Amino acid sequence: MSTADNTEPLARLLAIMAQLRNPDGGCPWDVEQSFRTIAPCTIEEAYEVADAIEKQDWDGLKDELGDLLFQVVFHSQMAAEDGRFAFDDVAQAISDKMIRRHPHVFGEQTGIESADAQTVNWEAQKAAERQDAADREGRAPSALDGVTSGLPALTRAAKLQKRAARVGFDWPDADHVLSDVDEEFNELKAEMAAGSDHDRLEDEMGDLLFTVVNLARHLGVDPESALRRTNAKFEGRFRHVEKRLADEGQTTQDSSLEEMDTLWHEAKGQER
Repeated sequence: MSTADNTEPLARLLAIMAQLRNPDGGCPWDVEQSFRTIAPCTIEEAYEVADAIEKQDWDGLKDELGDLLFQVVFHSQMAAEDGRFAFDDVAQAISDKMIRRHPHVFGEQTGIESADAQTVNWEAQKAAERQDAADREGRAPSALDGVTSGLPALTRAAKLQKRAARVGFDWPDADHVLSDVDEEFNELKAEMAAGSDHDRLEDEMGDLLFTVVNLARHLGVDPESALRRTNAKFEGRFRHVEKRLADEGQTTQDSSLEEMDTLWHEAKGQER
């Protein structure tokens, strides 16, 4: 396939990927990669897409979406080399799935006239697919099937909780969950006071974080988005502290916690 500028863009990208992976004249780094080594890059690129959206950096988003598409092409090329599937198979599979999950658009189903109705229909389709998968594997289906373990922990916790809630395993309101947060926090404090080992502290910390995620879900707050927002806020404030110290000829290493805390609150005041 040609890699000339006038080649159809997707065909050109596929040809570039094939050449990069070609042991005869390709890129040594690309040739050495495997699904396992590329997977972290795929995850990173997805986060960079989310970051560009958060910043409303539309030129950046175009670039990041290209990087993410390249990851799909990379995995597809490696699969084709193994005789498993090719990029066209990936595109065909997702096209078939979207048509199957939208019978009100591509078929004759009626009665789906709102986003909420579509969500119900979508979940019914996915539940049927999970049932088929369980049947093929000779096991009982679970409401938690399909929540991949590769998700970030906060996101996976929220998804597990949503799945459980759909079958009635959920508190009726946020106040009940807030009581759970207090309970888990007190259990963590008790382990700390008892001088418990790392495993016990990790276990109780995990319970507290899981319950906080549940509270976020009840409040309609995405925990990953909330934590990313706080991370950005922390970074901005800390950089302010570093700059103010530098303006005075100081560094964080030769400043007291009290001095840095004063500048931290100065940064908070400026935000308001």
